[in-house]
Amino acid sequence: MLAWLLIAGVNGVAQKALAQEYIDTGTTQAQESIDLNSSSLSPVNPMAQVTSVSQLKDVQPNDWAFQALQSLVERYGCIAGYPDSNYRGNRALTRYEFAAGVNACLDRVNELITTATSDLVTREDLAILQKLQSEFAPELATLRGRVDSLEARTAEIKANQFSTTTKLSGLLIVGIQGRTNNRGDVNPRDGQKDTEDAGTNINVISLAQLYLTSQITPRSYLFTGLLDGKGKTTPRFTNSVSRNDVLLGYEFPTDSLIVSDLNFHWLVTDKLAVMVGTEGVSMPSAFRGPNRVESAATGPLSYFAQRNPILNMGYGHGGIAIDWQFAKRASLQAIYTSYQPGNSGKGSGLFDGTTTTGVQLLLTPTDTLDLSLYYVNNYSSDGCLLTFVGDECLTTVNTTTGKSAPLQTNAVGATVTWQISPRISAGAWGGYTKSYIPGRLGNVETTNYMVFLNFPDLFAKGNLGGIYVGQPPKITSSNLPVGNNVPDFINTGLGRAGGQPGTTTQIEAFYRFQLTDNISITPGIIHILEPGHTPDSDSVTIGILRSTFLF
Repeated sequence: MLAWLLIAGVNGVAQKALAQEYIDTGTTQAQESIDLNSSSLSPVNPMAQVTSVSQLKDVQPNDWAFQALQSLVERYGCIAGYPDSNYRGNRALTRYEFAAGVNACLDRVNELITTATSDLVTREDLAILQKLQSEFAPELATLRGRVDSLEARTAEIKANQFSTTTKLSGLLIVGIQGRTNNRGDVNPRDGQKDTEDAGTNINVISLAQLYLTSQITPRSYLFTGLLDGKGKTTPRFTNSVSRNDVLLGYEFPTDSLIVSDLNFHWLVTDKLAVMVGTEGVSMPSAFRGPNRVESAATGPLSYFAQRNPILNMGYGHGGIAIDWQFAKRASLQAIYTSYQPGNSGKGSGLFDGTTTTGVQLLLTPTDTLDLSLYYVNNYSSDGCLLTFVGDECLTTVNTTTGKSAPLQTNAVGATVTWQISPRISAGAWGGYTKSYIPGRLGNVETTNYMVFLNFPDLFAKGNLGGIYVGQPPKITSSNLPVGNNVPDFINTGLGRAGGQPGTTTQIEAFYRFQLTDNISITPGIIHILEPGHTPDSDSVTIGILRSTFLF
């Protein structure tokens, strides 16, 4: 009889645990979708102690376990019901649940014994309880072990957490690369290979970044980044034609530790987010990238292969950006940013210096297709677009003043990626810019493109292969006033309009080995034809080995 009592009691205890889990899960989901701070959504007690079996609506006197339930309720007081006054006695239970129920009733019996109410427990009851306790000793030991393990892990996390409100993360990249030697036709570009690039056998570049994400409210946080970079790809030709022939994605030499990010993020509504700050407010950080493997740490190796150079324009530091998910498969991002927001004065400052306004429409028509369209308006106080790829400085330096004319630029571009299969994705982008010197006649135009293939999980899960082929920004046409036209200046400066005489093509291939969840090694090769858009310059080949540690 006591065994049946315990079975019924265990069923009640097990249901109590499951009901607690079920209701808490539902409450959490509701809080996330409605209001994280709503007191009306706080968890409720899913089970309540009953004092009479008649309080359980789904238990009838003719039920085979009625007497067992009645005894557990009225004699031992070790059973509880659901908030809706149901017992749900037909639900199945596991041996672990049964063991937990036995333990609960044992605790109640021991309590009765210690309070001198031994008349409620007979010797037969105790014998059966001891037998059950012995039979389920392994399960009870397992439960105790799990509880002890959870308590130990919780204590360890609490003791070693960085902050209750701030999360610390970061990365370390170390790359080793070498360039082939080559000769180049530089200023004046007359068809003669008059500059020797001896190449280098070993060159080391490192980049370390630390991030602090400080939760201010459940819907806002402050993001702070610290950066230190060493080394660069050298030697290069000492002229403007090919100074950006290759810039690696993690190539960012600094004299000391700098603040790379200082911005505040606020989820205004479930579909609208705002970012504002004095550092790190740029299109790469504010716009969603349609290339799903875009990353200088774990994606393509070169800066050019990360994204369309138009989306790097202006190299913004401080400003404001928004991200609006106006439909299930469509979002709109917009930004206004300044290169030197804190240096107010002529030719600099939040509104008077190099500033950039951009907007991107990102569409995902299907789960496998991403399409982005973007427009950028940039004012450059010195004629350099700060994309650091290809032709980025579009006006020449005046030999008298040592300065170059400013430019107003309008740029458009598009990027598309297609997940052909779980193991293959293809994509491409193209961009066009048109710039003019404010108040003067003439303009300069550039184009760029890239096509690529990505191979996720190539040969092993977590690995990534990639092939990228493209043309960095190239001046295709320039009729700026004499003394400002870059191709004309390099081509002996005879005042002729036109574009670059050659076309640079960059070919990049890489393969990332994912050694652990946090460590990867990426060997790769970059080959450049006609560097500096100069047909008489030798090709450049660079071999790279990048190692990345994320935490």
